[in-house]
Amino acid sequence: MVKNLKKHELAARAAWMYYIGGLTQHQIAEVLGVSRQVAQRLVAAATGLELVHVNIHHEVAECSLLASQLAQRFGLRRCQVVPSAGLPAEAINRMIAVTAAEEMALFINKEEAQIIALGSGRTLSQAVKEMAEISRPQHSCLSLIGAIASDGSCTHYDVPLSMAEKTSSKYFILPAPLFADSPQDREVWCNHRIYKLLYNKARLADVSFCGIGQVAPQCPLHTDGFITSADVERLVSAGAVAEIIGHFIDQDGAPVSDRLDGRRTSLPVTPAPDRQFTAFVGGPEKFQAVQAVLRGKWINGLVTDEETAQRLLLNP
Repeated sequence: MVKNLKKHELAARAAWMYYIGGLTQHQIAEVLGVSRQVAQRLVAAATGLELVHVNIHHEVAECSLLASQLAQRFGLRRCQVVPSAGLPAEAINRMIAVTAAEEMALFINKEEAQIIALGSGRTLSQAVKEMAEISRPQHSCLSLIGAIASDGSCTHYDVPLSMAEKTSSKYFILPAPLFADSPQDREVWCNHRIYKLLYNKARLADVSFCGIGQVAPQCPLHTDGFITSADVERLVSAGAVAEIIGHFIDQDGAPVSDRLDGRRTSLPVTPAPDRQFTAFVGGPEKFQAVQAVLRGKWINGLVTDEETAQRLLLNP
């Protein structure tokens, strides 16, 4: 791989691994197939070439090309791909989170008031942590999905609240559990005055950010207590492979009908969104889920890793 990379690109790749992925120079040497001394010089060269400031300003050419190809293939308005070849999952997730933070900053940094709608999840939560603090009291951060589990506990990944704290923005919580106890209870939750206000506000959102979940035993919805083992088994049997804002999707990108639909309180999402709707997702365990979401055109923006991008282009 090294022989086919120009000096600037190789230095940029090493910089990603060192500064963003948190890899040691020894680990970078193993991934790139060079000596530790060469890896050390590459990291130093990245600084000398002014590729590294607060962010890494030189794109890895292969990743940039993959992003362009993904955008064209799946009709995405925005797409970014981070290096991942040979890297551990923890480093890949951190790179996605850092780049996701940059994507969110494009809207947060605007002076005019923005309505920013957010889902939940680990990647999205980590992305907010990577954001720089900025005062934007004119903005609104609102939830697309309820954060209350069936036992009354709240998720640890209340992303809209975290973003509001980082930006001094207004925070609007969706006042309902993700899945009500019954369809009748859902009607009560969703007919509340505050819920209706938030529903109408979400329709005017300038941008929405979300994660994508896989549907399988021990998936995040399951481990966090939002759905039961029986729910997972039933959904998998019905063909569900992906979840986005509480909506279940099959491998072809079509909605999967389930009894949970009558209890879901999360705000509606539909294919071919007319405003920016970006997902942050990567890693081999999420491949089938992101593939399904892209096939159904549920999003028009994506931040992912290069191995996932390569697989998506080979198996669209």
